[in-house]
Amino acid sequence: MTETLTVLGVESSCDDTAAAVIRSSPGQTDILANVVEGQSTLHAPFGGVVPEIAARAHAERADLCVETALVEANVGLEEIDLIAVTSGPGLIGGVLSGVMCAEGIAAGLSIPLMGVNHLEGHALTPRLTDDLATPYLLLLVSGGHCQIIEVIAPGSYRRIGGSIDDAPGEAFDKIAKHLGLGYPGGPEVEREAANGDPLRFKLPRPLLDRPDCDMSFSGLKTAVRRECDKIVETKGGLSQADRADICASFQAAATEAMVEKTRRAMNLMIHDRGWPKGGRRLAVAGGVAANRSIRSSLEETANELGFSFTAPPLKLCTDNAAMIAWAAIERWRLGDRNPKVMARPRWPLDELAPPMLGGGKKGPRA
Repeated sequence: MTETLTVLGVESSCDDTAAAVIRSSPGQTDILANVVEGQSTLHAPFGGVVPEIAARAHAERADLCVETALVEANVGLEEIDLIAVTSGPGLIGGVLSGVMCAEGIAAGLSIPLMGVNHLEGHALTPRLTDDLATPYLLLLVSGGHCQIIEVIAPGSYRRIGGSIDDAPGEAFDKIAKHLGLGYPGGPEVEREAANGDPLRFKLPRPLLDRPDCDMSFSGLKTAVRRECDKIVETKGGLSQADRADICASFQAAATEAMVEKTRRAMNLMIHDRGWPKGGRRLAVAGGVAANRSIRSSLEETANELGFSFTAPPLKLCTDNAAMIAWAAIERWRLGDRNPKVMARPRWPLDELAPPMLGGGKKGPRA
């Protein structure tokens, strides 16, 4: 295989069916196509992702997304050198749909297939978009994940902290549903919060009294519901101003929790890892990273501690197949030729880290 790689990526771990084509040679990488088909209209009536509906939609659309990506890239199947597919972690029905699609194409073309950890795709996105040098600290925040990761090098990761229960994106969705806002909840809550008072409601900042870098969002959701119930009991319902103030207060609490824990992780990199000035880097990825309040607060904190701050373009923060193709390219160039692709609902990025609290019988939380 030549040094120039043309890779087809497939992603279907949650509620976005995606396919992308990337062509990479030493010193240059081009995203030739990056197709994402969301399922928001399918899940909106339920206020969250319904796994069975998501899996069915992935099965119906995965091959069509691949076809669209190839057309947009103006690339024929015979030009593809490698196929990369998300094989976990994620909703198992969706992951299986993507894996089966990719396996069929790879078998038909007799070309290599590589299973990619969805979290690794997010973790390496700053290297795709900004050629970020390693090591760097990454805050990965989305609807299904929340982790602070030390990216030592491609293929080498150390989990510094994470949520012991709900992911922040899931909390945004549930708050939006409780307030009668739309889905996905993140943009809706952020829009309402722009007109609200973040100091009106005294919401908790869970786990800030603990010295580690772990987070929790379940209790914060409960506190918001209780505040809503108090208003309804007193006034009979929520006014527009009430909703705006609740959203602003919730967003401020969630932001402070994530930023403060990330600050602790940055200090850990300085004092325990010995990261020198000029070599301190912070990146953010995942759908929740699209929130402007969270981004700006993280950037301000990074500047205070002498860290550079990298936030990929919004279209590459949310789930996409370009990041999956890129992660496969990074792995391939490290000599990874493992042909085994196994769909799995859980797949920790740092497999040496102890399971997070709440890992359950299915294994460690991702």
